[in-house]
Amino acid sequence: MLQESPAVTTPTIEDLERHRSAIRGHCYRMLGSVTDADDAVQETMVRGWRHLDRFEGRSSLRTWLYRIATRVCLDMLASRSRRLRSTEAGPVGTIDDPLTPLPASAWIEPIADVTAIPADSDPHEHAVLRQSLRLAFVAALQHLPPRQRAVLLLVEVLGWTAAEVAQGLGMSVAAVNSALQRARATLATRDVAPTDSTLSSDEQALVDRYVHAFERYDVDALAALMHEDATMAMPPFSLWLRGREPYKGWLLGRGAACRGSRTIRVEANGLPAFAQYKPADDGTWRPWAICVLEVDRGAVAAQTFFLDTPTLFPRFGLPELLA
Repeated sequence: MLQESPAVTTPTIEDLERHRSAIRGHCYRMLGSVTDADDAVQETMVRGWRHLDRFEGRSSLRTWLYRIATRVCLDMLASRSRRLRSTEAGPVGTIDDPLTPLPASAWIEPIADVTAIPADSDPHEHAVLRQSLRLAFVAALQHLPPRQRAVLLLVEVLGWTAAEVAQGLGMSVAAVNSALQRARATLATRDVAPTDSTLSSDEQALVDRYVHAFERYDVDALAALMHEDATMAMPPFSLWLRGREPYKGWLLGRGAACRGSRTIRVEANGLPAFAQYKPADDGTWRPWAICVLEVDRGAVAAQTFFLDTPTLFPRFGLPELLA
């Protein structure tokens, strides 16, 4: 006698919410923006809730939501331009150039690791997810056409088979394999070396020295921790600088109001970062920037100060001021 298959229990809204951080991380990798990712997550949850009757239990609930989220992101990307890093917005500048802001939609934004990586991920999965957040930040993923980006993430990050991707995106297996091959070839030209998602003890010590020097506003010490051709940028301004001397000139000139800042360490995109609070006239310290550091070969290779504090500080769970 054939046994009946057990009935699939209809998930609840609480079941959907348990996967929010995983879906947010996936949407961020697709979109390069924490703002857009949150919009995509909300739309994913709404679609998932409306169509729960279609969930048949053939895959996990998280996998089912990944399919919905990927389609949501592809719909969003169909009408949006690729987001940029500061060094892609124009030629290298000088400390005397004007500060010209670009729209918020132009920039790749940082995301807090803790909000984009599920707490229940195992160590290997955690490392893969951190590395993919880094790839999203350094713009490598943003150079891929949306569908290639989706295929690469579903295969390389989530571990889906070509057949599963084909079913989820409405493609043939041959088309999936072709897109994956082209995506890997493009990334190979971006010169993004794979790195361990955890800082070594020497790298951690380097970051500590950098943050302490920044709080002391020891400009010479900061420059000594940087590569000769290190970059500094401040989105939403298109200006970016290259080299130790321009960086020192900026800190001692137009950036001198940052003297006396306080910091809170955070992690963004699998990279070391800190929140900068600048001193205010009332004796408090006010949000000024999220600075993301890129470390390479024993020195700081890039520092990006994101100035959109109303958007970013709440998403990093940071206080509104320091007393």
